[in-house]
Amino acid sequence: MNALVATNRNFKLAARLLGLDSKLEKSLLIPFREIKVECTIPKDDGTLASFVGFRVQHDNARGPMKGGIRYHPEVEHDEVNALAQLMTWKTAVANIPYGGAKGGIGCDPRDLSISELERLTRVFTQKIHDLIGIHADVPAPDMGTGPQTMAWMLDEYSKFHGYSPAVVTGKPIDLGGSLGRDAATGRGVLFATEALLNEHGKAISGQKFVIQGFGNVGSWAARLIHEKGGKIVAVSDITGAIKNSKGIDIPRLLKHVKENKGVKGFEGADSLDPESILVEDCDILIPAALGGIINRENANEIKAKFIIEAANHPTDPEADEILSKKGVIILPDIYANSGGVTVSYFEWVQNIQGFLWDEEKVNNELKTYMTKAFKDVKKMCQVHNCDLRMGAFTLGVNRVARATVMRGWEA
Repeated sequence: MNALVATNRNFKLAARLLGLDSKLEKSLLIPFREIKVECTIPKDDGTLASFVGFRVQHDNARGPMKGGIRYHPEVEHDEVNALAQLMTWKTAVANIPYGGAKGGIGCDPRDLSISELERLTRVFTQKIHDLIGIHADVPAPDMGTGPQTMAWMLDEYSKFHGYSPAVVTGKPIDLGGSLGRDAATGRGVLFATEALLNEHGKAISGQKFVIQGFGNVGSWAARLIHEKGGKIVAVSDITGAIKNSKGIDIPRLLKHVKENKGVKGFEGADSLDPESILVEDCDILIPAALGGIINRENANEIKAKFIIEAANHPTDPEADEILSKKGVIILPDIYANSGGVTVSYFEWVQNIQGFLWDEEKVNNELKTYMTKAFKDVKKMCQVHNCDLRMGAFTLGVNRVARATVMRGWEA
């Protein structure tokens, strides 16, 4: 099931639980604006190359639209649409004053040089600069992009609108980025996991973790969980997978990954078939890579008692049902990975105020937001007698629906 179908399905289930009327339900689902642009750039060898860029602006009832820009070969309209909608509910669950958006360019950044990536980013920004803005739509990094991409976007946007650091988040610190932003999604995963385990009378310490994906989110989550006494027994990334039932030495692994561009070949663990990492024996499974990887084919084999969705849409609805029957507790993506957008909000606030927070303040505020959001999700679970995914969806959809009605926007 593709991401858009699954997201629409979750939205409709939440709307039914909330008793929304059909007109309001329809208006909440339709994106505010969809943009598709052609980005043609000269390559380093003098030839021209064309790429397709997207920006879907889903909803702005609660504030400016917010969402990442991803560079990936599989970026296409339905995926961007689904992720934009997820951002609307995610920002509402986190209770930050944003709506949802998402963008991307269909390209493989590994096949482009730094100067080609810069030209591509600048051309894309030229095509959408009139449609983004500090109080309209605030992009951020996502898969295949990072602080440097945001620096180019900021510079290109500023040529048209004057210096505007708050127009993008996830920037380098020297250009108004926030301390703690790099670790934010991974740290949010830690706080979300602590909140869930606390509910079940457990702590991070002594639990066995498997982390699928070792990019920014997976590696930070691993580092922070390791510091809290969690035992990480298996890890995978694009290069391969490794396991050590006694626990992987994460600081050593991070050093290895930095030197070798991946987990493959790490001496402190045995190699493992990447396909089997999701079904490794553990207490807590953290999918932190691409969507749709937990499906009906492998759901029955999963041994974890808890799944923390650090990736966007890693679990198909069919797998959801199978895991639910097995008693596996899933902490949904629209809550579990909201640490990144929450600290992006802090960055935006700091830029508007022109006042930099220290890292301790950023981390403390993040913990406050993540803990409060978990309590709000649990409250909705009790009201509607539903699981955590529907608790999060009903919370997010309800907040957006109320803002829409109060603004007089319902059809």
